[in-house]
Amino acid sequence: MIKIIGVSKIYTHKIKVLNDVNLEIKPGEFVSIVGQSGAGKTTLVRLLIGEERPTAGRVMVGDWDITKINRREVPYLRRQIGVIFQDFKLLPKKSLEENVAFALEVSGGTRARIKKIVPSVLKIVGLEDKSKRYPHEVSGGEQQRAAIARALVHQPKILLADEPTGNLDAINANEIIDLLLRINKFGTTVVLVTHNKEIVNRLNKRVISMDHGVVTSDQERGKYLL
Repeated sequence: MIKIIGVSKIYTHKIKVLNDVNLEIKPGEFVSIVGQSGAGKTTLVRLLIGEERPTAGRVMVGDWDITKINRREVPYLRRQIGVIFQDFKLLPKKSLEENVAFALEVSGGTRARIKKIVPSVLKIVGLEDKSKRYPHEVSGGEQQRAAIARALVHQPKILLADEPTGNLDAINANEIIDLLLRINKFGTTVVLVTHNKEIVNRLNKRVISMDHGVVTSDQERGKYLL
């Protein structure tokens, strides 16, 4: 599903944030990527969604080499990879339902398709009764659920969650992780980038640890070792 082959990333002033990273993530896996600030996790996320290009090496998503992806192809990549961020990135003047629908509208989704898909993904995340509310009218956990619903509208093969529980309390954080596990059981590959030691240890799934741009460990059923 994802292959990262000998990838390095060097910014200006010769700052190397990734150094010869090699990873393979199989279809249907649930993988946690952990590491302290500056480990290279965020850069890895940016490479996977086409925001950055590697200085060396290759990034494969399925059979697609996205190493030299052009701007016109990025929207197609984003339909294969749903992304969830720490700060939700919801539009404040749109209801939860409208936020989810917007992801389909910008990609040319028909009215009939939007009418069919939006209620179904809101039901998956448990927000069918709050679809008309605005982001400021719901909790942080519910805002993140709406962001997950938005990420699911294109039925992505991969769900990339970048610190999705960073702004949530423990109860809401655990509920979001349980939701990600449920989505993973549908067959979606989930890549979780997190600092949360308790969550990683509870998951008992594959853990990839990074430090200063290097993969330091890759455990099939691992713990947060940092």
